[in-house]
Amino acid sequence: MYTILCNMKGSRKLNVEESHLNTIERYALFTDLLDSNGIVEDSVLEKLRLNVRSLLNLKGSPDPQLLDLCERVLFHSDMKAFGLHQLILLYIEWEKEKLDALKASLNVQ
Repeated sequence: MYTILCNMKGSRKLNVEESHLNTIERYALFTDLLDSNGIVEDSVLEKLRLNVRSLLNLKGSPDPQLLDLCERVLFHSDMKAFGLHQLILLYIEWEKEKLDALKASLNVQ
């Protein structure tokens, strides 16, 4: 489990589980999310939330893991633009660690 800050003071935090990061990866939720300036603003969070709502409405019965991600992270009352920025940074680091582990396992064999 990981913890991200949701505000600059550090008084609000969210727990992010590995399953949440896997769900973000499976649905490619961060792909084309940011504009070319790379700044995470409230409009970016709203865009992500709208994209997720569309995914939930596409299927007959929503994916329980996507619902869990929404409930515990994306639509949490503490999640704001700063928190989304921290989540994106966590995701990038998580992806890097996975790639490094894969490279290490391929070199060992």
